[in-house]
Amino acid sequence: MKLQYAGTIAALFATFLFGVELEKYTPAEHRHWSFQKRARPDVPQFSDPSDKAWIKTPIDAFILSRLKKESLRPAPKAGKGTLIRRVYFDLTGLPPTPQEIDAFVRDKSPDAWAKLVDKLLTSPEYGEKWGNHWLDVVRFGETDGFEYDTFRNDAWRYRDYVIQAFNSDKPYDQFIREQLAGDEIDPKNEITRTAAGFQRLGAVRKNAGNQAVASSRNETLTEMTNIVGSALLGVTLGCARCHNHKFDPFRHTDYYRIQAYFAGTFENDVSLATPEQQSAWNAKNEEHEKEMKALRDQMKELKGPALEKMQAKLAEMKDNPPPPLPAIFSVADDPSKATPIYTLARGDANNKGQQVGPRPLGILLPEDVPELPKDATKPRLQLANWVVDSENPLTARVIVNRIWEYHFGQGIVGTPNDFGRMGLRPTHPELLDFLANQFIETGWHFKSMHRMILMSSTYQQDSIGPEEKTAEEKDGDDKLLWKFPRRRLEAEEIRDAALQVAGKLNLKMGGPSVIVPIDPELVNLLYKPSQWTVTPDESDHYRRSIYLLHKRNLRLPFMEVFDGPDFQISCPRREMSTHPPQALELLNGDFSNQMADALADRLVKEAGKDHAKQVDLAYRLAAGRAPSLKEKQLAVAFLQKQPLREFALAVFNLNAFLYVN
Repeated sequence: MKLQYAGTIAALFATFLFGVELEKYTPAEHRHWSFQKRARPDVPQFSDPSDKAWIKTPIDAFILSRLKKESLRPAPKAGKGTLIRRVYFDLTGLPPTPQEIDAFVRDKSPDAWAKLVDKLLTSPEYGEKWGNHWLDVVRFGETDGFEYDTFRNDAWRYRDYVIQAFNSDKPYDQFIREQLAGDEIDPKNEITRTAAGFQRLGAVRKNAGNQAVASSRNETLTEMTNIVGSALLGVTLGCARCHNHKFDPFRHTDYYRIQAYFAGTFENDVSLATPEQQSAWNAKNEEHEKEMKALRDQMKELKGPALEKMQAKLAEMKDNPPPPLPAIFSVADDPSKATPIYTLARGDANNKGQQVGPRPLGILLPEDVPELPKDATKPRLQLANWVVDSENPLTARVIVNRIWEYHFGQGIVGTPNDFGRMGLRPTHPELLDFLANQFIETGWHFKSMHRMILMSSTYQQDSIGPEEKTAEEKDGDDKLLWKFPRRRLEAEEIRDAALQVAGKLNLKMGGPSVIVPIDPELVNLLYKPSQWTVTPDESDHYRRSIYLLHKRNLRLPFMEVFDGPDFQISCPRREMSTHPPQALELLNGDFSNQMADALADRLVKEAGKDHAKQVDLAYRLAAGRAPSLKEKQLAVAFLQKQPLREFALAVFNLNAFLYVN
């Protein structure tokens, strides 16, 4: 039975009271900007010679047009020393060395900036920095979460896939197809199979018993469905899991029709072991099982302390089976076990409504488009093709908005995971559509978009505006970009920069994640403290932060205090808080003090015992500039009374180290 109502409120009442689903969409629902076809705006034109001179890319024309409407002017161009530090952190997450800064400042050629941008876009560190952004969005974690928080031994392969995808400038449409349907595209290809691990990144409750029961299966399917909405489409699709969305035109059936694309999708670890390796492992495992059985038999005859000792030994053996063989952390289709998908009242697996099949979001389809057959072949590939269809109004807008956000600190749409009615409207809607169109027309390439942004005068502005007070009154949040927004470094950037400044950074790429030493008190809070076995090679402890273990139930204190994500849900934007524990961590934390010792050693080695030279070098390494006269005088006076390592520790607490202008 289908009822039709004139308004959204009536539709909601009908759903809640009678359990009916309305398939028609009101004119108001269709009018929301993000569900409409992308516009093709003309690039604004200017007659004033100074305006023309400022415009380096079409981006500048859109930005300047909006500034003029508010009677604002852009900030002057930043100095070369500021620009090189800004772009290094933006593209690589690392500071430039003093030698790199000097070379860029000395380069007077008109294409010096373009050459620098191209150099950084082709550096291996680019993929690590921008891959980390993607891992935030897709809530990458290497453990299951919840109580047990068990390891996913080969999840790191997905992380390496992402880094390589960014470094090779893989087209975004291909990137999405591989993640949604890599196993369907080519089941024999290790790369695409690894990419499909995307669908297993969500937390899994394994302390609930049988994973095949309806409630556990429902949670797994929920994770697969929700991330499509938040990460790829930039909408709160998950809000339609229990009932029709209260604000956006997503019906209860829409949610489960998207879920139906995953009905036959199940975990699949694809072994990479040779037959010989598998045979050897089987023998080790069999011996391990025999030893545990022998212990159990002995325990039958024991009591008291002897029994307790044997129980502890058995528990240790359970926690230390033979190391698993290498495998690809992936998924596979199994139509014979496909889960029938029903609408579920309040998301309860025991409260089933109508059965549904796969279909994209109704608001983006012509009326009466049928569902796919429930036994459709390669269903996730069909979903992926719809997601990256050039006519889909959401996908390109969402990803170019993310790129913009990571360069300027806030997106054109300030709610990157919510382009719906409760999200913020775009500050520059014409620019957003222009960028989305350009992104598609240039082959869905990230690096082309980076170049357009980085070559713009908008990006190269100083972080202090020409009329600061007036501009602050009109646009205190700098949403119109009348200056470049100053920002604090992210947690990973602070740690990685400290390692580089101290001369300890290990640039080794890829491979299994690293477990670094932390306070035993934190380890003992884990369900099984044996899960935190420190990586034996100390040099690995100094690798980039993206290679540190992403454990859901134990975030590294240094990362947590500087607003690192918790890996439980999609993180569309890093919050930037300022509070006393950050200073305490930088002053008293083990990592900060280790880096201070290393930096002090480096200063002596490279600058000798002259305090003035030590101060000069420390500022050049940490701040990318020479100290001011006052900074130098204060630092030299400090060093006449205090040890060099105390000065080195203070350097890591400087705003000049922690912030990018």
